[in-house]
Amino acid sequence: MKKVILYTTPTCAFCSVVKKFLDDKGVEYQEIDVSKNEEELKKMQEKTGQMSVPVVLIDEEAVVGFNKKKIKKLLEK
Repeated sequence: MKKVILYTTPTCAFCSVVKKFLDDKGVEYQEIDVSKNEEELKKMQEKTGQMSVPVVLIDEEAVVGFNKKKIKKLLEK
């Protein structure tokens, strides 16, 4: 099973879209609200070079934003 981490914030509209997409696919994921966890925000930035959310980390490979095609491809690997 793939390890999936979803970095989000409460005000991010695309975060909700990604969560619904993963839920609809039956994908288990860990959600991390980076607005409340500065340490995890730093980890996300180190892995992606980005400050924006959503970030989906699938087995340590990052997808920034809601790139449905890339997320599906990584989940199917």
